[in-house]
Amino acid sequence: MASLKYPILLVHGMGFRDRKHLGYWGRIPGELEKEGNTIFFGGQDSCGSVETNAQHLAQRIEELVKEHGIEKFNVIAHSKGGLDIRYAMSTLGMGKYIATVSTINTPHNGSLTVDIIKYFPNWFVRFACKCCDICFKILGDGNPNVYDAVMGFKTSDAEKFNKANPDVPGVYYQSFAFTFKTAFSDVIMWFPHFVVKLIEGENDGLLTPRAVKWGDFRGVYTGLTNRGISHADEVDIRRRPFTKKKGDGISDIVDFYKDLVAELASKGY
Repeated sequence: MASLKYPILLVHGMGFRDRKHLGYWGRIPGELEKEGNTIFFGGQDSCGSVETNAQHLAQRIEELVKEHGIEKFNVIAHSKGGLDIRYAMSTLGMGKYIATVSTINTPHNGSLTVDIIKYFPNWFVRFACKCCDICFKILGDGNPNVYDAVMGFKTSDAEKFNKANPDVPGVYYQSFAFTFKTAFSDVIMWFPHFVVKLIEGENDGLLTPRAVKWGDFRGVYTGLTNRGISHADEVDIRRRPFTKKKGDGISDIVDFYKDLVAELASKGY
């Protein structure tokens, strides 16, 4: 059992929110709390732009600091959540409250697959994104903006973002990549995996290791069995272990997060 000096702030990615029931992170928060850690959630929109989500995160952090007397946080962010928190830290001044940032398949370097969207008629892309906005508004988002969120994943936009949001001195940044093992590792994400693999290579159903490297890159992780680990698996969407087997590879995503936290604790965070 290993507990951290600073509490954990979990920052979700796109598509789901931090709900009490059917929450984004599955069993992960509960298991980390059993290890003696304090958990807080970002609570930003599921499909807001980086800018508006970062503003929400900044407000959330300041509220938690004031209410609980927190000195710093250890941030664990999945997917786009890593961009949201980096903007909040670098542009909105929240870096002073952050000790570490661990990003799980965050598109720091952009997606070559998303770059291809420029070949589609812009009116069609905007219409599709607006339809998504309506759905996410109904589901509880205050200011959904799927178009800005997705277009921000282009490699050219990622390059601009990184220049505008450099790492905050004194904060430890680390990143992790995950991949499928076979084309049908995840029936939910097999098709996007197929498309991304044709364009970019091995991926987790959305992003390649090239896209997610940032700070101290800790390598590419996959499952113990032939199934591998998908973008959805990374946040325990199925609420169960991948396999009961033990060996070279991850058999339960919860174990990955326990190890991540234990290592940060050993470093004094």
